Amino acid sequence: MPPSNSITDDEDMEPFVEVDPSGRYGRYSDLLGTGAVKKVYRAFDQREGTDVAWNQVRLRNFSSDPSVIIRLRSEIELLKTLSNDNIIAMYHCWKDVEHSTFNFITEACASGNLRDYRKKHRHVSIQALKKWSVQILIGLDYLHTHEPCIIHRDLNCSNIFINGNIGKVKIGDLGLATVVGKSHAAHSLIGTPEYMAPELYEENYTELVDIYSFGMCLLEMATCEIPYSECDSLGKIYKKVTSGTMPQAMDKVKDTELKGFIEKCIGQPRMRPSAAELLKDPFLSHVVIDTDDNAV
Repeated sequence: MPPSNSITDDEDMEPFVEVDPSGRYGRYSDLLGTGAVKKVYRAFDQREGTDVAWNQVRLRNFSSDPSVIIRLRSEIELLKTLSNDNIIAMYHCWKDVEHSTFNFITEACASGNLRDYRKKHRHVSIQALKKWSVQILIGLDYLHTHEPCIIHRDLNCSNIFINGNIGKVKIGDLGLATVVGKSHAAHSLIGTPEYMAPELYEENYTELVDIYSFGMCLLEMATCEIPYSECDSLGKIYKKVTSGTMPQAMDKVKDTELKGFIEKCIGQPRMRPSAAELLKDPFLSHVVIDTDDNAV
């Protein structure tokens, strides 16, 4: 028999706070992370015997802004269609009318996001940064060559996740992603300012905005510093980004090859390489990633 949806005192049952309608997934009270829109809890897949992440959105918090729920639904529909070793997998979703929540189950990454992981491990070799970079670029190449093309638009170290025991890196939080047609052009202003390419502010851009964001992620990985942290307002970030002024964190990158590679990523759009081209760059040569399946 499947587990009951109700909490029970039966000592043989898992100490779940709640169980999904199918009885397959159970949520614990432990928080894995909190964002502007959702909370992510530790959970368990009773059928497969594996840890998963239970993402929960309280709908009443956004009753005055239906666009948030629309965006979340689009994230779910998008995630359902994707299958890549470096993209967070989505397993199940449902709306809980009684508790006014929207829930979805995703793959869990034991070590959390790359920003927090890097802060915990202050001494990381350039080889490790290269291995992380290759995996992020494989994920981006999958999104960008997907039919139709998918632009993430909000890539930063807080929504790249890692299983530290095996060094596996995965891109998550596709809630701001957009699907574009054959022209690969998009026209809306959205993202995290420190990681947004200059052309995003002009609201006329392609998937190469993700390459710029990746470059800023690599800069953060290298320095443990969020780009443009010297700016105390969004306006100052905007002025620096649109004028082509590099973040001060670039001065902390002493390795010339690493610095040159980052500069390629955050250069002008017409000069910016694609994810596939960056994967062939000499900087990433000889990087070997152990993986089950990274095929597009």
